[in-house]
Amino acid sequence: MVMATRMTTTTIMVTDGQILKLAQWLSPAYPVGAFAYSHGLEAAVAAGHVADAATLQAWLENILRNGAGHSDAIFLAAAHGAPDAAALAEIDAFARAFQPSAERLLESTAQGAAFAKVTGDVWADDLPVLTYPVALGRAARLHDLPLLLTARMYLHAFVSNLVSAGIRLIPVGQTDGQLVLTALTPVCEDVAQRATTETLDDLASTAFLADITSMKHETQDTRLFRT
Repeated sequence: MVMATRMTTTTIMVTDGQILKLAQWLSPAYPVGAFAYSHGLEAAVAAGHVADAATLQAWLENILRNGAGHSDAIFLAAAHGAPDAAALAEIDAFARAFQPSAERLLESTAQGAAFAKVTGDVWADDLPVLTYPVALGRAARLHDLPLLLTARMYLHAFVSNLVSAGIRLIPVGQTDGQLVLTALTPVCEDVAQRATTETLDDLASTAFLADITSMKHETQDTRLFRT
């Protein structure tokens, strides 16, 4: 079955199979270990920067618009359009260098390696070890999956994982967590729309407090998450 999916200003044809493949790749059941990472949120909660649903939503929106959400979507788009292996390797090297802390580098590389392995095992794809958004962008290109849909679903999965971490850390209730995720869904759409029209020259990050908490997490005494 083929359906027309509205993408803000663009209408593209997307098959059920494409949607379901992305849903599988970005599902919590896909073994990339995303549940083990909080992207510095654990340190932010410990410091009192995030204390309830409202501050969780604000924190995550800032990361989506001004931090790793935006930059990851740009790296994903660049990988999706990479013309050859050399270009892909250069994009991945840039993605590694762009990580602001050792833990954030671990988060991206460990998930990317896990994604490449399981995707290669299941679909026989030749995926090198790449950072997570670069690996996903390359896989999406290999499977002819639409870039904008891929970016939107990636960002939604990214923020869903952090909402889940927030539910466990703050804690906020399940209903409040879903309200936060619902409020952030159009942000994912907007950031993906913008990022997939940009290039590596447009990379920037001003989510400084999120970067600092990811550094502080490295020496935090009590930790539930790897980052």
